[in-house]
Amino acid sequence: MKGLRELINNANLTKTQMVIANYVLDNSSEVCFMTSTDIAMALSVSESSVIRFSRSLGFRGFMDFQKSLRKEYQDRVFSISSSITVPSQRMAKRSRIEDDGNYINIHYKNAAKNIEAVLINNSQLTFEEAADIIITSKRKFIVASRGNACLGDYSLLYLKQMVPNVELTNSFSANPIDHLCHITKDDCVVFFSFPRYSSLDKLAAEMASKVGARIIVITDKPSALLAQFATVLLTASVDSNAFFNCMTGAQFVTELLCDTISHRVKGVEKRLQNIDRYIGELGIY
Repeated sequence: MKGLRELINNANLTKTQMVIANYVLDNSSEVCFMTSTDIAMALSVSESSVIRFSRSLGFRGFMDFQKSLRKEYQDRVFSISSSITVPSQRMAKRSRIEDDGNYINIHYKNAAKNIEAVLINNSQLTFEEAADIIITSKRKFIVASRGNACLGDYSLLYLKQMVPNVELTNSFSANPIDHLCHITKDDCVVFFSFPRYSSLDKLAAEMASKVGARIIVITDKPSALLAQFATVLLTASVDSNAFFNCMTGAQFVTELLCDTISHRVKGVEKRLQNIDRYIGELGIY
């Protein structure tokens, strides 16, 4: 929800209220139809805690807060949350949504919303922290499986043109565990992790975390599977109106990270000229 995260960041919330805040952020489409009692029961907190949370954000009470949530929901009624991870279930939900054949425009609106959320939920400082980790680490490992592989390949290409020792860990013959078996605290790992989350990626994150390597996690929400391992966390919504994730926001995060690195690394122009000199002979661009 646009503005909700800013309200939460600016509010002086208790530990219990932060639990409620994270639940609302992750489940806003459901919360806008839940009562304060429903939320309290779901989180095993008191109903008065939910009401106080609403007031802490500047609302008169829970009903006023819920009204604001519902208004936001109307703007994204055609968006299927990434919390529904099974493609067949997403197709079943889409079949119940009347889109009047306007699915291209709906997909565009979802993609635009996901891009906008990137700028709302991630600060420039966070991108700069991630860039510094990549630049200063001895080796840079990229973990991106299945539907996330496109982001891994993109990062591999452009990071290699800017910094040394970049390695993609997914291949036909070896998995991330094989690649990370020699990882040290001087290295870093960039994880692209979106629903449905990979248990193999979690094992890889545990391996990297155990040796003290720095970890950049690019995922869909603060409560995602790998978020707990993040040295730096970057989030991008992948909500869509299709059976697959909308990766536009995730791609935008990846581009912003690469752009940030390009502004902080010297000699990029010279390396690009050297690359172009050789691939130009073959006409492979």
